[in-house]
Amino acid sequence: MKTGWFLAAVAAAAFTAPVAAQDAGGFKLGVTGGTLGIGPEASYRLSENIGLRANATFLGFSRDVGSSDVDYNGKLKLNSFGAMLDVHPFGGGFRLSGGARISNNKVRLRATPTTSAEIGDTTYTPAQIGTLSGNVKANDFAPTLTLGWAGGLSPGFSVGIEAGAMFQGSPEINALRATGTLATNAAFQASLEAEEREIEDDIDNFKVYPVVQLSVGYRF
Repeated sequence: MKTGWFLAAVAAAAFTAPVAAQDAGGFKLGVTGGTLGIGPEASYRLSENIGLRANATFLGFSRDVGSSDVDYNGKLKLNSFGAMLDVHPFGGGFRLSGGARISNNKVRLRATPTTSAEIGDTTYTPAQIGTLSGNVKANDFAPTLTLGWAGGLSPGFSVGIEAGAMFQGSPEINALRATGTLATNAAFQASLEAEEREIEDDIDNFKVYPVVQLSVGYRF
């Protein structure tokens, strides 16, 4: 969904589908899914204007990552939990949310070149390189801001949607390793360090991670 359509839908919901006053004091349990992963969510509406939410999310999938001459297979493992303060300025479903997540999200990189490839600024043969592997990770603590809407579908059941950003900092690669014949060679190790810097430059734009989540729950 494009951002403009999402904002228009949220604005329309804020004024045309307000949450009933009886939602205040409601404790909800449900499931959330989206770019943060999938997992359980609990929330409590303290009043018509203030609510609290907490969730934990998990997911894993693969994606190819290219850097210089090497094509890496990246396995993204989503694993985080966090809490949000929801502010409902109009007393309805529209909400502005702020909080933080403790993130153990990481990407496991792995590549086995079959032709000569440039590592850093030097070209090496497949035998000299072997298999390259390493982990990419951002900050453990990530402030998060979103806007969205939440309300009842029928007595007891509710749905919510939100979009925003998790500020996770610049991802860094931890100790890129190789298994080839030059694995312990000092010059090759220097090339690996240069390769790490190239990868980090390629993924620097991911210091702000997009958040789009849909949740479904039941109010007790």
